[in-house]
Amino acid sequence: MVALDDDPIKTHDPAAALDGAQRLVLVTGPSGAGRSTAINVLEDLGFEAIDNLPLSLIPRLLDGPSRPEPLALGLDVRNRDFSASNVIELIDKLTRDPRYAPEVLFLDCAPEVLERRYNETRRRHPLSPDSAPSAGVTAEIDLLQPIRVRADVLVDTSDLSPHDLKAELTRWFDIRRDRRLSVSLHSFSYKRGVPRGIDMMFDCRFLTNPHWEPALRPLTGRDPQVQSYVEGDSRFEEFISRVCEMILFLLPAYVEEGKSHLAVGFGCTGGQHRSVTLAEKVAPVLAKAGWPVSIRHRELERRIPAPSSLGDAAGVPQETARLRAVERGGTR
Repeated sequence: MVALDDDPIKTHDPAAALDGAQRLVLVTGPSGAGRSTAINVLEDLGFEAIDNLPLSLIPRLLDGPSRPEPLALGLDVRNRDFSASNVIELIDKLTRDPRYAPEVLFLDCAPEVLERRYNETRRRHPLSPDSAPSAGVTAEIDLLQPIRVRADVLVDTSDLSPHDLKAELTRWFDIRRDRRLSVSLHSFSYKRGVPRGIDMMFDCRFLTNPHWEPALRPLTGRDPQVQSYVEGDSRFEEFISRVCEMILFLLPAYVEEGKSHLAVGFGCTGGQHRSVTLAEKVAPVLAKAGWPVSIRHRELERRIPAPSSLGDAAGVPQETARLRAVERGGTR
């Protein structure tokens, strides 16, 4: 979930608001909600990122001429002199100063998810180091509530993987002049629901299902035997041709609209054979046409044990998703 003054599309135009001012994103939220991941994402997008800087040092950091790069500052309860009133005072001060264009990015998360993340990682909550994490989670949510209502961008990470969060933040904060529209292809099982953030979706369940062939059942759409079987359906060739034609037709229109990322989903019953095959076959076509393409197979990811937390709580890897980049003319 992303919310921005109740109307994200119409109100969030940071480029229009800069007008020569220093862009500054204050990143905060409850511990374990993904703040560290967000800081790293913003750094990848060209921000100068600093985490856990004491509030009292921020004015000194901002003294002097405006930096050419936008700034991202991570704030949480472990910061020295951190309090909701101090953060709000800082926000108000920066808002009144024409030299700065501040934004508050708040990473939110459901309490039960935060508790689960702490229990899984066996880390102590900073507000309840000697007791159950639930007490610290509740106290921190209450502490941050006044800041939450001041957020310019609010992202609920309860159901987001690190990859999903990266994609979400890229949509809001990628202002690189040389950025190009990128395409991500997702395979999934309808039994587990449609992945979050899909812009365009194709149902592959009408194609012949390799699941019913005992020799193919344990394989995936990455295997040539499965791909050959799916391609053997008389409808396959026309289907993939029309899919690629439609996507290639629409991509320039999305560029003109200012879109930076397009997520295309391919769904089937189990998310293992047909949808995977389609994603693998469509990717080289788009890459050959010059579009940056990545592939994500959601159901295949479940086969590989990976931390479920986005959190800051235990050194969780930033990318648990198995995301592959596609080069021109083929996959990598």
